[in-house]
Amino acid sequence: MPSFAAIDVGSNALRLRIVEADGPSPASGERLQLPLLPAAATAEGVWREVASVRAPVRLGAEVFVSGKLAPTSIGRACAALKDFRREMDEAKVVSYRATATSAVREAANGATLVERARREAGIDLEVIYGIEEARLIQLAVSRRLLLEDRRVLLIDVGGGSTELTVLDRGQSSFSISLPLGSVRLLETFLKDATTMSGELTRIVDEAVERALGEARPQLSRLAGGTSGLTLVGTGGNIETLADLCRAKVPELAGHAAADVAAVRELFPKLCAMSPAERARAHGLRPDRADTIVPAAAIFLHIAESLKASQIVAPSVGLKDGILEELVDKHFQVWDVLREAENVLGACTRLGQRYQFDEAHGKLVARLAAQLFDDLRDEHRLGDRDRLLLRASALLHDIGDFVRYDGHHKHSFYLIQHSDIMGVTPDERALIANVARYHRKSGPDPSHPNFRELDKEARGKVRALAAMLRIADALDREHLGKVRNVRAAIDKTRGRVQLTIDGDHERELEEWTVRAKAGLFRDVFGLEIAIG
Repeated sequence: MPSFAAIDVGSNALRLRIVEADGPSPASGERLQLPLLPAAATAEGVWREVASVRAPVRLGAEVFVSGKLAPTSIGRACAALKDFRREMDEAKVVSYRATATSAVREAANGATLVERARREAGIDLEVIYGIEEARLIQLAVSRRLLLEDRRVLLIDVGGGSTELTVLDRGQSSFSISLPLGSVRLLETFLKDATTMSGELTRIVDEAVERALGEARPQLSRLAGGTSGLTLVGTGGNIETLADLCRAKVPELAGHAAADVAAVRELFPKLCAMSPAERARAHGLRPDRADTIVPAAAIFLHIAESLKASQIVAPSVGLKDGILEELVDKHFQVWDVLREAENVLGACTRLGQRYQFDEAHGKLVARLAAQLFDDLRDEHRLGDRDRLLLRASALLHDIGDFVRYDGHHKHSFYLIQHSDIMGVTPDERALIANVARYHRKSGPDPSHPNFRELDKEARGKVRALAAMLRIADALDREHLGKVRNVRAAIDKTRGRVQLTIDGDHERELEEWTVRAKAGLFRDVFGLEIAIG
Protein backbone atom coordinates (compact mmCIF):
# COMPACT_ATOMS: atom_id res chain seq x y z
CA MET A 1 0.00 0.00 0.00
CA PRO A 2 1.29 3.52 -0.72
CA SER A 3 2.21 5.69 2.27
CA PHE A 4 1.24 9.31 2.91
CA ALA A 5 2.51 11.81 5.46
CA ALA A 6 1.31 15.00 7.07
CA ILE A 7 3.54 17.38 9.01
CA ASP A 8 2.13 20.11 11.24
CA VAL A 9 4.68 22.67 12.41
CA GLY A 10 2.63 24.33 15.12
CA SER A 11 3.29 26.95 17.77
CA ASN A 12 3.57 24.40 20.59
CA ALA A 13 4.97 21.31 18.85
CA LEU A 14 5.84 19.65 15.55
CA ARG A 15 3.78 16.60 14.56
CA LEU A 16 4.17 13.90 11.94
CA ARG A 17 1.59 11.31 10.95
CA ILE A 18 2.16 8.61 8.34
CA VAL A 19 -0.52 6.23 7.09
CA GLU A 20 -0.68 3.49 4.49
CA ALA A 21 -3.81 3.42 2.34
CA ASP A 22 -5.05 1.16 -0.41
CA GLY A 23 -7.98 3.43 -1.21
CA PRO A 24 -9.72 6.62 -0.16
CA SER A 25 -11.63 6.91 3.07
CA PRO A 26 -15.43 7.23 2.88
CA ALA A 27 -17.22 10.56 2.97
CA SER A 28 -18.34 10.08 6.57
CA GLY A 29 -18.26 7.68 9.50
CA GLU A 30 -15.47 5.96 11.43
CA ARG A 31 -11.96 5.84 10.07
CA LEU A 32 -8.42 5.52 11.34
CA GLN A 33 -8.19 8.41 13.75
CA LEU A 34 -8.18 6.52 17.04
CA PRO A 35 -4.56 5.72 17.95
CA LEU A 36 -5.54 2.41 19.60
CA LEU A 37 -6.67 0.98 16.26
CA PRO A 38 -3.83 -0.40 14.10
CA ALA A 39 -5.99 -0.41 10.99
CA ALA A 40 -9.45 0.61 9.86
CA ALA A 41 -11.35 -1.07 7.07
CA THR A 42 -13.83 0.91 5.00
CA ALA A 43 -15.97 0.19 1.99
CA GLU A 44 -13.43 1.99 -0.18
CA GLY A 45 -10.18 0.79 1.35
CA VAL A 46 -7.97 0.35 4.39
CA TRP A 47 -5.89 2.91 6.25
CA ARG A 48 -3.13 1.71 8.56
CA GLU A 49 -1.16 4.01 10.81
CA VAL A 50 2.59 3.68 10.26
CA ALA A 51 3.92 6.42 12.54
CA SER A 52 2.72 9.21 14.79
CA VAL A 53 5.51 11.40 16.14
CA ARG A 54 5.41 14.57 18.23
CA ALA A 55 8.41 16.83 18.83
CA PRO A 56 7.86 19.33 21.70
CA VAL A 57 9.47 22.38 20.10
CA ARG A 58 7.61 25.50 21.23
CA LEU A 59 8.24 27.88 18.33
CA GLY A 60 5.64 30.32 19.67
CA ALA A 61 7.57 30.93 22.89
CA GLU A 62 9.62 33.75 21.36
CA VAL A 63 7.49 34.80 18.38
CA PHE A 64 4.49 36.05 20.36
CA VAL A 65 6.76 38.27 22.47
CA SER A 66 9.69 39.29 20.27
CA GLY A 67 8.26 38.72 16.79
CA LYS A 68 11.12 36.36 15.86
CA LEU A 69 11.96 32.68 16.08
CA ALA A 70 14.95 32.07 18.36
CA PRO A 71 17.97 30.50 16.60
CA THR A 72 17.91 27.62 19.09
CA SER A 73 14.25 26.92 18.31
CA ILE A 74 14.93 26.96 14.57
CA GLY A 75 17.78 24.49 15.13
CA ARG A 76 15.61 22.16 17.24
CA ALA A 77 12.78 22.36 14.69
CA CYS A 78 15.16 21.44 11.86
CA ALA A 79 16.53 18.52 13.87
CA ALA A 80 12.96 17.28 14.39
CA LEU A 81 12.21 17.69 10.69
CA LYS A 82 15.30 15.65 9.82
CA ASP A 83 13.95 12.87 12.05
CA PHE A 84 10.61 13.20 10.29
CA ARG A 85 12.36 12.92 6.93
CA ARG A 86 14.00 9.67 8.01
CA GLU A 87 10.63 8.28 9.13
CA MET A 88 9.11 9.24 5.79
CA ASP A 89 11.97 7.68 3.82
CA GLU A 90 11.70 4.43 5.79
CA ALA A 91 7.96 4.34 5.13
CA LYS A 92 8.55 5.08 1.42
CA VAL A 93 6.08 7.96 1.50
CA VAL A 94 4.72 8.73 -1.98
CA SER A 95 3.09 12.04 -1.10
CA TYR A 96 3.31 14.47 1.80
CA ARG A 97 2.37 17.96 2.82
CA ALA A 98 4.21 19.93 5.49
CA THR A 99 2.49 23.03 6.85
CA ALA A 100 3.56 25.74 9.30
CA THR A 101 0.97 27.83 11.12
CA SER A 102 0.79 31.02 13.19
CA ALA A 103 4.24 31.02 14.87
CA VAL A 104 6.15 30.74 11.58
CA ARG A 105 3.57 32.86 9.76
CA GLU A 106 4.04 35.78 12.16
CA ALA A 107 7.80 35.48 12.66
CA ALA A 108 9.89 38.10 10.92
CA ASN A 109 12.47 35.36 10.23
CA GLY A 110 10.01 32.61 9.39
CA ALA A 111 11.55 32.32 5.91
CA THR A 112 14.78 31.21 7.59
CA LEU A 113 13.08 28.11 8.98
CA VAL A 114 11.44 27.40 5.62
CA GLU A 115 14.78 27.64 3.82
CA ARG A 116 16.64 25.52 6.37
CA ALA A 117 13.89 22.89 6.38
CA ARG A 118 14.37 22.49 2.64
CA ARG A 119 18.18 22.53 2.78
CA GLU A 120 18.82 20.48 5.91
CA ALA A 121 15.83 18.12 6.02
CA GLY A 122 14.71 18.00 2.40
CA ILE A 123 11.21 19.07 3.41
CA ASP A 124 9.22 21.71 1.55
CA LEU A 125 7.51 23.62 4.35
CA GLU A 126 4.41 25.58 3.38
CA VAL A 127 3.37 28.50 5.55
CA ILE A 128 -0.43 28.54 5.55
CA TYR A 129 -2.95 31.11 6.72
CA GLY A 130 -5.65 30.53 9.29
CA ILE A 131 -8.39 30.12 6.66
CA GLU A 132 -6.51 27.15 5.16
CA GLU A 133 -6.08 25.67 8.65
CA ALA A 134 -9.83 26.00 9.12
CA ARG A 135 -10.56 24.30 5.77
CA LEU A 136 -8.36 21.30 6.52
CA ILE A 137 -9.69 20.91 10.05
CA GLN A 138 -13.24 21.16 8.71
CA LEU A 139 -12.40 18.38 6.23
CA ALA A 140 -11.04 16.16 9.00
CA VAL A 141 -14.04 16.74 11.27
CA SER A 142 -16.65 16.29 8.54
CA ARG A 143 -15.04 12.98 7.54
CA ARG A 144 -15.13 11.80 11.16
CA LEU A 145 -18.55 13.00 12.32
CA LEU A 146 -21.98 12.88 10.72
CA LEU A 147 -22.92 16.57 10.68
CA GLU A 148 -25.21 16.93 7.66
CA ASP A 149 -28.31 17.46 9.81
CA ARG A 150 -26.73 19.83 12.34
CA ARG A 151 -25.64 23.41 12.89
CA VAL A 152 -22.06 23.21 14.11
CA LEU A 153 -19.42 25.58 15.42
CA LEU A 154 -15.91 24.18 14.94
CA ILE A 155 -13.43 25.57 17.47
CA ASP A 156 -9.75 24.85 16.86
CA VAL A 157 -7.61 26.28 19.66
CA GLY A 158 -3.97 26.09 18.73
CA GLY A 159 -0.88 27.57 20.26
CA GLY A 160 -1.05 30.85 18.36
CA SER A 161 -4.48 31.12 16.79
CA THR A 162 -8.08 30.03 17.15
CA GLU A 163 -10.10 29.13 14.08
CA LEU A 164 -13.89 29.33 14.25
CA THR A 165 -15.97 27.77 11.47
CA VAL A 166 -19.76 27.57 11.27
CA LEU A 167 -21.20 24.59 9.42
CA ASP A 168 -24.85 24.58 8.47
CA ARG A 169 -26.00 21.15 7.32
CA GLY A 170 -22.43 20.27 6.38
CA GLN A 171 -21.72 23.49 4.45
CA SER A 172 -19.39 26.20 5.72
CA SER A 173 -21.19 29.51 6.17
CA PHE A 174 -18.60 31.46 8.17
CA SER A 175 -14.95 31.09 9.09
CA ILE A 176 -12.47 33.31 10.89
CA SER A 177 -8.96 32.98 12.27
CA LEU A 178 -8.22 34.95 15.44
CA PRO A 179 -4.84 35.82 17.01
CA LEU A 180 -5.79 33.90 20.12
CA GLY A 181 -3.99 30.77 21.29
CA SER A 182 -2.82 28.91 24.37
CA VAL A 183 0.91 29.61 23.88
CA ARG A 184 0.24 33.22 22.88
CA LEU A 185 -1.71 33.83 26.12
CA LEU A 186 0.84 31.92 28.17
CA GLU A 187 3.86 33.82 26.86
CA THR A 188 2.13 37.20 26.92
CA PHE A 189 0.52 37.12 30.37
CA LEU A 190 1.59 34.03 32.32
CA LYS A 191 5.25 33.46 31.46
CA ASP A 192 6.64 34.17 34.93
CA ALA A 193 3.59 33.10 36.95
CA THR A 194 3.75 29.90 38.99
CA THR A 195 0.01 29.83 39.54
CA MET A 196 -2.81 31.89 38.09
CA SER A 197 -4.09 34.40 40.64
CA GLY A 198 -7.46 36.08 40.54
CA GLU A 199 -5.91 39.16 38.93
CA LEU A 200 -4.20 37.10 36.22
CA THR A 201 -7.43 35.21 35.61
CA ARG A 202 -9.23 38.51 35.02
CA ILE A 203 -6.46 39.70 32.69
CA VAL A 204 -6.64 36.49 30.63
CA ASP A 205 -10.45 36.71 30.54
CA GLU A 206 -10.23 40.27 29.23
CA ALA A 207 -7.64 39.28 26.62
CA VAL A 208 -9.81 36.40 25.41
CA GLU A 209 -12.90 38.59 25.28
CA ARG A 210 -11.05 41.27 23.34
CA ALA A 211 -9.65 38.77 20.83
CA LEU A 212 -13.09 37.27 20.29
CA GLY A 213 -14.49 40.71 19.49
CA GLU A 214 -14.18 40.31 15.72
CA ALA A 215 -16.22 37.10 15.86
CA ARG A 216 -18.72 38.39 18.43
CA PRO A 217 -21.45 39.39 15.90
CA GLN A 218 -21.45 35.88 14.44
CA LEU A 219 -21.39 34.27 17.89
CA SER A 220 -24.32 36.46 18.92
CA ARG A 221 -26.30 35.31 15.88
CA LEU A 222 -25.52 31.70 16.76
CA ALA A 223 -26.61 32.26 20.36
CA GLY A 224 -29.88 33.75 19.15
CA GLY A 225 -30.62 30.96 16.69
CA THR A 226 -33.78 28.93 17.02
CA SER A 227 -32.29 25.52 16.20
CA GLY A 228 -29.74 23.54 18.20
CA LEU A 229 -26.03 24.18 17.92
CA THR A 230 -23.31 21.55 18.33
CA LEU A 231 -19.85 22.67 19.45
CA VAL A 232 -16.92 20.62 18.17
CA GLY A 233 -13.45 21.33 19.53
CA THR A 234 -10.10 20.29 18.07
CA GLY A 235 -6.58 20.44 19.42
CA GLY A 236 -4.80 18.55 22.18
CA ASN A 237 -6.18 20.67 24.99
CA ILE A 238 -9.85 19.93 24.32
CA GLU A 239 -9.01 16.23 24.10
CA THR A 240 -7.38 16.49 27.53
CA LEU A 241 -10.35 18.43 28.93
CA ALA A 242 -12.69 15.78 27.54
CA ASP A 243 -10.66 13.13 29.38
CA LEU A 244 -10.74 15.11 32.65
CA CYS A 245 -14.36 16.30 32.36
CA ARG A 246 -16.04 13.69 30.21
CA ALA A 247 -19.72 14.19 29.47
CA LYS A 248 -21.69 11.23 30.80
CA VAL A 249 -24.15 11.28 27.90
CA PRO A 250 -22.21 12.64 24.88
CA GLU A 251 -24.14 14.67 22.33
CA LEU A 252 -22.79 12.53 19.49
CA ALA A 253 -22.89 8.85 20.41
CA GLY A 254 -19.49 7.17 20.27
CA HIS A 255 -17.51 10.41 20.48
CA ALA A 256 -16.00 11.91 23.61
CA ALA A 257 -17.18 15.33 24.76
CA ALA A 258 -16.12 17.75 27.48
CA ASP A 259 -18.85 18.72 29.95
CA VAL A 260 -18.76 22.53 30.11
CA ALA A 261 -20.06 22.73 33.70
CA ALA A 262 -17.39 20.27 34.83
CA VAL A 263 -14.68 22.27 33.03
CA ARG A 264 -15.92 25.43 34.76
CA GLU A 265 -15.70 23.64 38.13
CA LEU A 266 -12.21 22.30 37.39
CA PHE A 267 -10.86 25.59 36.00
CA PRO A 268 -10.14 27.44 39.30
CA LYS A 269 -8.50 24.30 40.69
CA LEU A 270 -6.17 24.17 37.70
CA CYS A 271 -5.43 27.89 38.09
CA ALA A 272 -4.42 27.37 41.74
CA MET A 273 -1.86 24.71 40.77
CA SER A 274 1.57 25.15 39.29
CA PRO A 275 2.22 23.39 35.94
CA ALA A 276 4.22 20.73 37.80
CA GLU A 277 1.33 20.12 40.20
CA ARG A 278 -1.12 19.85 37.28
CA ALA A 279 1.18 17.38 35.58
CA ARG A 280 1.35 15.19 38.70
CA ALA A 281 -2.34 15.45 39.57
CA HIS A 282 -3.69 14.70 36.10
CA GLY A 283 -0.87 12.86 34.34
CA LEU A 284 -0.16 15.66 31.86
CA ARG A 285 2.91 16.28 29.73
CA PRO A 286 4.84 19.40 30.80
CA ASP A 287 3.89 21.26 27.60
CA ARG A 288 0.25 20.39 28.16
CA ALA A 289 0.24 21.19 31.87
CA ASP A 290 0.99 24.88 31.25
CA THR A 291 -1.17 25.48 28.15
CA ILE A 292 -4.31 23.74 29.38
CA VAL A 293 -5.35 26.72 31.54
CA PRO A 294 -5.34 29.42 28.82
CA ALA A 295 -6.89 26.94 26.38
CA ALA A 296 -9.66 26.14 28.87
CA ALA A 297 -10.31 29.87 29.26
CA ILE A 298 -10.86 30.19 25.50
CA PHE A 299 -13.18 27.19 25.28
CA LEU A 300 -15.17 28.32 28.32
CA HIS A 301 -15.66 31.84 26.95
CA ILE A 302 -17.03 30.53 23.67
CA ALA A 303 -19.14 27.70 25.11
CA GLU A 304 -20.71 29.79 27.88
CA SER A 305 -21.48 32.68 25.51
CA LEU A 306 -23.46 30.17 23.42
CA LYS A 307 -25.00 28.45 26.46
CA ALA A 308 -23.54 25.14 25.30
CA SER A 309 -23.37 22.25 27.74
CA GLN A 310 -20.84 20.13 25.84
CA ILE A 311 -17.92 20.39 23.43
CA VAL A 312 -17.46 17.30 21.26
CA ALA A 313 -13.79 16.26 20.94
CA PRO A 314 -13.38 13.95 17.91
CA SER A 315 -9.57 13.66 18.24
CA VAL A 316 -8.75 14.94 14.76
CA GLY A 317 -6.83 17.97 13.59
CA LEU A 318 -4.88 19.66 10.85
CA LYS A 319 -2.68 16.71 9.92
CA ASP A 320 -5.74 14.45 9.56
CA GLY A 321 -7.33 16.85 7.09
CA ILE A 322 -4.08 16.95 5.13
CA LEU A 323 -4.07 13.15 4.89
CA GLU A 324 -7.70 12.99 3.78
CA GLU A 325 -6.94 15.32 0.88
CA LEU A 326 -3.63 13.65 -0.06
CA VAL A 327 -5.17 10.17 -0.22
CA ASP A 328 -8.24 11.28 -2.18
CA LYS A 329 -6.11 13.10 -4.74
CA HIS A 330 -3.69 10.19 -5.08
CA PHE A 331 -6.54 7.79 -5.86
CA GLN A 332 -8.18 10.43 -8.10
CA VAL A 333 -11.42 10.59 -6.17
CA TRP A 334 -11.04 14.11 -4.82
CA ASP A 335 -14.36 15.86 -5.37
CA VAL A 336 -13.24 18.70 -7.64
CA LEU A 337 -16.80 19.84 -8.30
CA ARG A 338 -17.55 20.05 -4.56
CA GLU A 339 -14.31 21.95 -4.05
CA ALA A 340 -15.30 24.44 -6.75
CA GLU A 341 -18.76 24.85 -5.22
CA ASN A 342 -17.19 25.59 -1.86
CA VAL A 343 -14.88 28.24 -3.32
CA LEU A 344 -17.70 29.91 -5.23
CA GLY A 345 -19.89 29.73 -2.13
CA ALA A 346 -17.19 31.55 -0.16
CA CYS A 347 -17.00 34.18 -2.92
CA THR A 348 -20.77 34.61 -2.86
CA ARG A 349 -20.75 35.16 0.91
CA LEU A 350 -17.98 37.71 0.51
CA GLY A 351 -20.00 39.50 -2.17
CA GLN A 352 -23.08 39.51 0.05
CA ARG A 353 -21.05 41.13 2.81
CA TYR A 354 -20.47 44.05 0.43
CA GLN A 355 -24.03 44.07 -0.93
CA PHE A 356 -23.05 43.13 -4.47
CA ASP A 357 -25.43 42.60 -7.38
CA GLU A 358 -25.55 38.82 -7.00
CA ALA A 359 -27.61 38.13 -10.11
CA HIS A 360 -25.17 40.14 -12.25
CA GLY A 361 -22.14 38.48 -10.69
CA LYS A 362 -23.50 34.98 -11.25
CA LEU A 363 -24.53 35.71 -14.84
CA VAL A 364 -21.13 37.20 -15.71
CA ALA A 365 -19.42 34.20 -14.07
CA ARG A 366 -21.48 31.81 -16.19
CA LEU A 367 -20.82 33.73 -19.41
CA ALA A 368 -17.10 33.99 -18.62
CA ALA A 369 -16.91 30.23 -17.98
CA GLN A 370 -18.57 29.54 -21.34
CA LEU A 371 -16.07 31.77 -23.14
CA PHE A 372 -13.25 30.01 -21.28
CA ASP A 373 -14.52 26.60 -22.43
CA ASP A 374 -14.97 27.64 -26.04
CA LEU A 375 -11.53 29.25 -26.20
CA ARG A 376 -9.54 26.43 -24.55
CA ASP A 377 -7.56 25.72 -27.72
CA GLU A 378 -6.41 29.33 -27.73
CA HIS A 379 -5.59 30.06 -24.08
CA ARG A 380 -4.58 26.51 -23.00
CA LEU A 381 -5.34 27.20 -19.35
CA GLY A 382 -6.52 24.56 -16.86
CA ASP A 383 -9.63 23.84 -14.86
CA ARG A 384 -8.26 25.59 -11.79
CA ASP A 385 -7.82 28.76 -13.84
CA ARG A 386 -11.44 28.42 -14.96
CA LEU A 387 -12.49 28.40 -11.31
CA LEU A 388 -10.40 31.50 -10.57
CA LEU A 389 -12.04 33.28 -13.53
CA ARG A 390 -15.50 32.42 -12.15
CA ALA A 391 -14.47 33.72 -8.73
CA SER A 392 -13.18 36.96 -10.26
CA ALA A 393 -16.39 37.37 -12.24
CA LEU A 394 -18.53 36.90 -9.15
CA LEU A 395 -16.59 39.53 -7.23
CA HIS A 396 -15.55 42.02 -9.91
CA ASP A 397 -18.04 44.70 -8.82
CA ILE A 398 -17.84 44.45 -5.01
CA GLY A 399 -15.85 47.67 -5.01
CA ASP A 400 -19.17 49.46 -5.65
CA PHE A 401 -19.66 49.14 -1.88
CA VAL A 402 -16.90 51.72 -1.43
CA ARG A 403 -17.68 53.96 -4.40
CA TYR A 404 -18.65 53.44 -8.02
CA ASP A 405 -15.89 55.71 -9.31
CA GLY A 406 -12.77 53.56 -9.39
CA HIS A 407 -14.72 50.56 -8.15
CA HIS A 408 -12.43 48.16 -10.02
CA LYS A 409 -9.56 49.31 -7.80
CA HIS A 410 -11.72 49.04 -4.70
CA SER A 411 -12.67 45.50 -5.76
CA PHE A 412 -8.99 44.61 -5.94
CA TYR A 413 -8.37 45.91 -2.43
CA LEU A 414 -11.39 44.18 -0.87
CA ILE A 415 -10.58 40.82 -2.47
CA GLN A 416 -6.87 41.02 -1.70
CA HIS A 417 -7.56 41.69 1.97
CA SER A 418 -10.33 39.13 2.47
CA ASP A 419 -10.19 35.46 3.36
CA ILE A 420 -11.60 33.11 0.72
CA MET A 421 -11.65 29.52 1.96
CA GLY A 422 -10.19 27.10 -0.55
CA VAL A 423 -7.83 29.43 -2.42
CA THR A 424 -4.18 30.11 -1.70
CA PRO A 425 -2.82 33.64 -1.14
CA ASP A 426 -1.29 33.55 -4.65
CA GLU A 427 -4.62 32.53 -6.14
CA ARG A 428 -6.40 35.26 -4.19
CA ALA A 429 -3.96 37.81 -5.64
CA LEU A 430 -4.74 36.50 -9.12
CA ILE A 431 -8.51 36.76 -8.51
CA ALA A 432 -8.08 40.30 -7.22
CA ASN A 433 -6.03 41.35 -10.23
CA VAL A 434 -8.44 39.86 -12.76
CA ALA A 435 -11.29 41.75 -11.05
CA ARG A 436 -9.12 44.89 -11.02
CA TYR A 437 -8.77 44.77 -14.80
CA HIS A 438 -12.39 44.11 -15.76
CA ARG A 439 -12.63 47.74 -16.89
CA LYS A 440 -10.56 50.86 -17.66
CA SER A 441 -6.82 50.42 -18.30
CA GLY A 442 -5.40 46.98 -18.91
CA PRO A 443 -2.69 45.16 -16.92
CA ASP A 444 0.49 47.20 -16.87
CA PRO A 445 3.88 46.48 -15.23
CA SER A 446 3.84 50.06 -13.92
CA HIS A 447 0.96 49.03 -11.62
CA PRO A 448 2.45 47.65 -8.35
CA ASN A 449 -0.30 45.07 -7.93
CA PHE A 450 0.44 43.60 -11.36
CA ARG A 451 4.23 43.99 -11.17
CA GLU A 452 4.36 41.94 -7.95
CA LEU A 453 2.97 38.84 -9.72
CA ASP A 454 5.32 36.32 -11.27
CA LYS A 455 5.55 35.92 -15.04
CA GLU A 456 3.11 33.01 -15.25
CA ALA A 457 0.52 34.75 -13.09
CA ARG A 458 0.77 37.95 -15.16
CA GLY A 459 0.02 35.96 -18.31
CA LYS A 460 -3.01 34.36 -16.67
CA VAL A 461 -4.32 37.71 -15.45
CA ARG A 462 -4.15 39.16 -18.94
CA ALA A 463 -5.96 36.19 -20.51
CA LEU A 464 -8.63 35.87 -17.82
CA ALA A 465 -9.26 39.61 -17.62
CA ALA A 466 -9.70 39.72 -21.40
CA MET A 467 -12.47 37.11 -21.17
CA LEU A 468 -14.03 38.77 -18.12
CA ARG A 469 -14.29 42.10 -19.96
CA ILE A 470 -16.32 40.47 -22.73
CA ALA A 471 -18.57 38.61 -20.28
CA ASP A 472 -19.16 41.77 -18.22
CA ALA A 473 -19.98 43.77 -21.36
CA LEU A 474 -22.69 41.24 -22.22
CA ASP A 475 -24.56 42.35 -19.10
CA ARG A 476 -23.75 46.04 -19.38
CA GLU A 477 -27.08 47.19 -17.90
CA HIS A 478 -27.34 44.43 -15.26
CA LEU A 479 -30.69 43.48 -16.79
CA GLY A 480 -29.85 39.94 -17.92
CA LYS A 481 -30.64 40.66 -21.57
CA VAL A 482 -28.02 38.12 -22.70
CA ARG A 483 -28.73 34.62 -21.46
CA ASN A 484 -25.94 32.70 -23.17
CA VAL A 485 -22.96 33.15 -25.46
CA ARG A 486 -20.89 30.78 -27.58
CA ALA A 487 -17.53 31.56 -29.13
CA ALA A 488 -16.10 29.98 -32.30
CA ILE A 489 -12.51 30.62 -33.34
CA ASP A 490 -12.03 31.44 -37.02
CA LYS A 491 -8.27 31.47 -37.57
CA THR A 492 -8.50 32.09 -41.28
CA ARG A 493 -10.26 35.40 -40.64
CA GLY A 494 -8.37 36.14 -37.46
CA ARG A 495 -11.43 36.49 -35.31
CA VAL A 496 -13.70 34.95 -32.71
CA GLN A 497 -17.34 34.73 -33.69
CA LEU A 498 -19.75 35.27 -30.79
CA THR A 499 -23.26 33.81 -31.02
CA ILE A 500 -25.54 35.43 -28.46
CA ASP A 501 -28.82 34.14 -27.08
CA GLY A 502 -31.08 36.65 -25.38
CA ASP A 503 -33.36 39.64 -25.89
CA HIS A 504 -33.46 41.22 -29.33
CA GLU A 505 -32.90 44.69 -27.89
CA ARG A 506 -29.28 44.36 -26.85
CA GLU A 507 -27.57 46.97 -28.99
CA LEU A 508 -25.86 48.58 -25.97
CA GLU A 509 -24.43 45.24 -24.83
CA GLU A 510 -23.06 44.48 -28.31
CA TRP A 511 -21.60 47.97 -28.59
CA THR A 512 -19.93 47.54 -25.19
CA VAL A 513 -18.42 44.20 -26.26
CA ARG A 514 -16.77 45.90 -29.23
CA ALA A 515 -15.63 48.81 -27.06
CA LYS A 516 -14.02 46.52 -24.47
CA ALA A 517 -12.45 44.08 -26.94
CA GLY A 518 -9.06 45.79 -27.02
CA LEU A 519 -7.42 43.67 -24.33
CA PHE A 520 -8.83 40.50 -25.90
CA ARG A 521 -7.35 41.52 -29.25
CA ASP A 522 -3.97 42.27 -27.64
CA VAL A 523 -3.83 38.97 -25.73
CA PHE A 524 -5.15 36.55 -28.35
CA GLY A 525 -4.47 38.45 -31.61
CA LEU A 526 -8.09 37.94 -32.61
CA GLU A 527 -10.90 40.37 -33.39
CA ILE A 528 -14.38 39.98 -31.86
CA ALA A 529 -17.27 39.53 -34.27
CA ILE A 530 -20.89 39.21 -33.23
CA GLY A 531 -23.22 37.03 -35.32
